[in-house]
Amino acid sequence: MTRATKRRLFGAVVCIVVVGALVAVLTVSCATQPRPEAAQIIPAPAATNPAAWAELYPVQYAQWYATSEERPGGLSKYKRGFDDGLTYDKLSEYPFMPVLFSGWGFGVEYNEPRGHWWMMRDQQAIDPSRVKAGGACLTCKSPSADRLYSERGKEVMSMPYLDAVELLPPGEQGLGVSCIDCHDNETLDLRSPRWTMKRALADVGLTEPNEQQRRIIVCGQCHATYSVMKEDGQSVDVNFPWQGGSWGDVSVETIIDNLRSDPARLEWTQSVTGFKLGYIRHPDVEFFTADSVHFGAGVACADCHMPYTVVNGVKTPDHNVMSPLKQGMTSCVTCHPDSLDDLKSQVFKIQDRTVSMLIDTGYSVAADAKLFELLNSSIDTQRPEVQPAYERAKAYYEQAFYRLVYMGAENSVGFHNPSEAGRILRDAMAYSKLCSGILRGILAEHDIAVPDEVDLELGKYLISRGVEKLGFVSSQLFDDPFPTHLNLWPNNMETLKAVPSSPALKSPTAAEVLQGSAAK
Repeated sequence: MTRATKRRLFGAVVCIVVVGALVAVLTVSCATQPRPEAAQIIPAPAATNPAAWAELYPVQYAQWYATSEERPGGLSKYKRGFDDGLTYDKLSEYPFMPVLFSGWGFGVEYNEPRGHWWMMRDQQAIDPSRVKAGGACLTCKSPSADRLYSERGKEVMSMPYLDAVELLPPGEQGLGVSCIDCHDNETLDLRSPRWTMKRALADVGLTEPNEQQRRIIVCGQCHATYSVMKEDGQSVDVNFPWQGGSWGDVSVETIIDNLRSDPARLEWTQSVTGFKLGYIRHPDVEFFTADSVHFGAGVACADCHMPYTVVNGVKTPDHNVMSPLKQGMTSCVTCHPDSLDDLKSQVFKIQDRTVSMLIDTGYSVAADAKLFELLNSSIDTQRPEVQPAYERAKAYYEQAFYRLVYMGAENSVGFHNPSEAGRILRDAMAYSKLCSGILRGILAEHDIAVPDEVDLELGKYLISRGVEKLGFVSSQLFDDPFPTHLNLWPNNMETLKAVPSSPALKSPTAAEVLQGSAAK
């Protein structure tokens, strides 16, 4: 055996010994690091109050309670509810909204929501115009809603809001979403007890949902759009406008068709146009399941908004539910190897495009509303030579309005389904332009002059709103990332600068609210 061969053989032996030693060390090291255990399932009391579950599930209870805490600012660009302890006013963020929502509560006070702990408390603190629907307002907010509906039906739907609140158990009148809203107390299996969701699933023919569907449905009890059904002006029920759709295909067109075809869904009268209209609220399930990439990949809400955490060696979904942007993007890196900065950049690019389209479309639809106002005050729109064109314009307007409201209400600012966001807002703008063309034609035929840029009278709708005389918080205004609207609406943007600005409102903390309740 040559000397070179001996050296190679000796090197190979040394390498094997070293590798073997490393494997042994790593094996011992791994063996000393116990794997996190799954949370043990212990039957809990069938109670609506989470405090009754706290002794058995202290980690999850503490996480749920943490939804009462303010969030650090600057992490989420467009969804800032309770960041830095402030109230974020959507009507100041998007000044076209108070023009379009004038006539009911959403045009008076419309705030970015805070965490789950605040659901009922913020509803009770908001301007009274927002709860004129009465006991129907408890449907999503209170864990006792299903029981009240079973016991009293239409009666609780139509009774004054504060009277309905008085029917809630003592100590639970400020309680929002609870453990039992989502979990069977015996098995901890997911449950969706609300009659609204059960009826909606029947409407779309989903009788035996699979695991992914159940994980979406449980959130969809509240994160879906609904109508407060009316009968002689009184609230009688809450119903999801899903009829004619199917699971994964409850499109914005389906929702609009249901709103426009059923007079019971027309909840309010828009002041500017005089039209009886329906409304679209937080259509998060509908938007996400409309053939989005993540839905197609089998992702459910909790995968992103309740990432697994390990507390005291126990692995559990984080019940401090929030945007991944405010959680350090920990849920995203589970599947995406990109850097955190790259992931955030992708989210913000999607949201920037959505916000830009939303702003441009919003001002266009608001201008249509003001053209209707001018036309209604100038001529008899029921005259035979006017009415057909007027009705076509109204139909186009409603198509544009509902799409705009849909995208303004969904909670991801387009991220949950970017291509669908672009499609909906593109169509909204197209309908708005069709409406505008007809209205301008009617006005021109009657020698009524209309400037190229319609005066939206933004200050009229932004200031002195409601009981608290709420104002325009200019510091919360969203600038268009691609400021086309500055060229399209220069006079209105100058007018907006002249609207008196109000300071941002500090939101009460949980401790302050509880201390105030104890003092009463």
